[in-house]
Amino acid sequence: MKNKISSLLEIFLVSTRLGFTSFGGPIAHLGYFHDEYIKRRKWMDDKSFADLVALCQFLPGPASSQVGIGIGVMRAGVLGGITSFLGFTFPSVIALIIFALLLQSMGFTEAGWIHGLKIVAVVVVAHAILGMAQKLTPDVTRKSIALFAVVVTVIWQTAFTQVGLILLAGIVGYLIYKHQTSNQESHEMNFPISKRFGAISFSIFFGLLVVLPLLREATNLNWVAMFDSFYRSGSLVFGGGHVVLPLLEREFVPTGWLSEEEFLSGYGAAQAVPGPLFTFAAYIGAVINGWQGGLLATVAIFLPAFLLILGSLPFWDLLRSNSKIRGALLGVNAAVVGILIAALYNPIWTSSILSPVDFAFAAVLFTMLVYWKLPAWVIVLTGATGGFILSLI
Repeated sequence: MKNKISSLLEIFLVSTRLGFTSFGGPIAHLGYFHDEYIKRRKWMDDKSFADLVALCQFLPGPASSQVGIGIGVMRAGVLGGITSFLGFTFPSVIALIIFALLLQSMGFTEAGWIHGLKIVAVVVVAHAILGMAQKLTPDVTRKSIALFAVVVTVIWQTAFTQVGLILLAGIVGYLIYKHQTSNQESHEMNFPISKRFGAISFSIFFGLLVVLPLLREATNLNWVAMFDSFYRSGSLVFGGGHVVLPLLEREFVPTGWLSEEEFLSGYGAAQAVPGPLFTFAAYIGAVINGWQGGLLATVAIFLPAFLLILGSLPFWDLLRSNSKIRGALLGVNAAVVGILIAALYNPIWTSSILSPVDFAFAAVLFTMLVYWKLPAWVIVLTGATGGFILSLI
């Protein structure tokens, strides 16, 4: 028992330090994890870490958070996974809840620096799309799937459109790529979770997807509606945290839960904090219902990631050897690129780039991020400062 407690305490202290210092997005997070958990502490070998990363990129949800959960599970079981998640996630959750409460109490959503943060959102999403497109749409077929997703999403802007596109792209990918072989060497892994536990986790994941919308309709309770919206958004994110932006925007802005100004202001602020981008949900929840709403939103949006990683760990060797599943995911990832491009146009671009000066400032910020390789926090600080200065001109 003493060894278990000391292991949990060690996981919490290390993951919390990473939660305060891990800037730069999911790829950077994985680099921090490798340096801290693999190189320094040797909690697992490089091969196991690479396989865990592959599993988390295979699943919907925030990949870096799922890797952190997986490392905690490997170290100290399910409690280790929960402890690792809490340490890595809550520094940014607390920061974004405080930002939301300040925004509400001081009423500065029209301030110039807020507009600067919105321009930062344009730059960050554009950069994410370029990187994802190079990796996920390397051939004409997948570029065509992405183009189809752009056209459909821009013209029919509903939550059902995105879900339908992901399903359709999965079918197309299955039909086209089901015989494609993988060039990656595979290794068997052993996880401290039984297949029975994994099956239960999967059952809860799919059960909540069905039950929550029904419960929402039957009760008309705000907190149930919030939990359903965040849970569904967290369940459908293939391709990284940035994809959660259009899903959350469709759930909360058209329904009047928060304004587009508040939404994009929070997204800009989310770039300034360390940790996973999914903690943007804490900001939205806090705007809607104070700090209690922020905590509820955090639990709801990360719960699918927990259930999926715990459910998949025992079955990973079986899943990754299935070429048909890999083929479906190739199609899904291409559609995700298209959904992101549509989100870049509306609501991000249309609400942020309002003049030639805005475009010029966005170009400067983009160059700073992509070509000068400056840290994300520098881009955010420059965006906020520049937005304030431009508002005075």
